[in-house]
Amino acid sequence: MGKIFGRWLAAVQAYAAVDDPQSDIAAKVALVIVANQPFYPLYLHAIAGAAAWPAWLTLLTAPLFAAVPALARRNPLAGRAVMVLASTAHTVFCVKLFGARSGVELFLIPCALLGALLFRPDERIRSLPLLALPFVSYLLIDSRLGEPVMRVAESDYASLVSINAMSVGALTALIGLLTSARMPAN
Repeated sequence: MGKIFGRWLAAVQAYAAVDDPQSDIAAKVALVIVANQPFYPLYLHAIAGAAAWPAWLTLLTAPLFAAVPALARRNPLAGRAVMVLASTAHTVFCVKLFGARSGVELFLIPCALLGALLFRPDERIRSLPLLALPFVSYLLIDSRLGEPVMRVAESDYASLVSINAMSVGALTALIGLLTSARMPAN
């Protein structure tokens, strides 16, 4: 069993590896998201019960994130752009599913962080729309998405905000750790 897991882990690490440093960060974050996506609906079911059925729809975006490493190896700029686009689109989709009161909009913070960190200075002009996308999304989504699909008891919202805030904190920390690992040593 240990050998099988070891081979599987080596294959995942090989798939995640990209020569371009910023693209490597995008690839690793994308695969962490893919690995965690199946657990998110389970957390929401533990909080809200059967009302959390829309959480399973979040798995529809997994192929976008799973494609980031392969795309980043072929075209680093495109891979990084897809990471920002996919993460922002996923967050907007989740706001429609769960509503702003769930705190899921907080995921726009790591989306903006990715938009700022994944692009080199010579790519800045081309990447500005990607950096702006999470901010524009935040300003526009509440008034345009309508009622959320998921309906939960008032008492469940504090727990939803808590789980989303903790997840955002962990994702932001991961992005920071991966970025700092790429910085030159003094």
